[in-house]
Amino acid sequence: MGRIIYDTATSMNGWIADESGSLDWLFAVDHRGLPEGGLVPEGATALVEGASTYEWVLRAEGLLEDPQRWQEFYGHKPTFVLTHRSLPVPEGADVRLVSGPISDLLPQLREAAGDGDIWVTGGGDLAGQFLDAGALDRIALTVAPVALTGGAPLLPRRIEAHRLRLVSVSAYGQFARLVYDVVR
Repeated sequence: MGRIIYDTATSMNGWIADESGSLDWLFAVDHRGLPEGGLVPEGATALVEGASTYEWVLRAEGLLEDPQRWQEFYGHKPTFVLTHRSLPVPEGADVRLVSGPISDLLPQLREAAGDGDIWVTGGGDLAGQFLDAGALDRIALTVAPVALTGGAPLLPRRIEAHRLRLVSVSAYGQFARLVYDVVR
């Protein structure tokens, strides 16, 4: 059974999207120095994201108009979107719209991931729900040299230091990479 990893980019002051729900601030940073393909969990075989993250990616990348591009971002990995609404799905994409408590969804997520990891791509509250359910194994942050005045918080939960164990710190161009294991 793989791990459940919250892996995301964040501003220096802990926002994953700005007040408009945009990630434009992130893409304005010089990306030279990042590994080819970016800093994503290599062992992830299934993804989970919230409706806001999903809708932003669809809009920003034009994935409904050009559904073949879905594969560039997600490949053939099953992508679970937690939502209470009906949302459009790009043609040919393995998108599963689900709702309910994380603890109830875990068997379905683990079955889809097989022996691989589950990548929680965003948002912060969704990652917090995995933490609350005792299911989050790792938090990996790519910190951009940007400070925002508000937006979507990185992780709107209080987590004490004894719950996190630092695994690694790395520099990639303008970005700092921090990886923590979650201690149960």
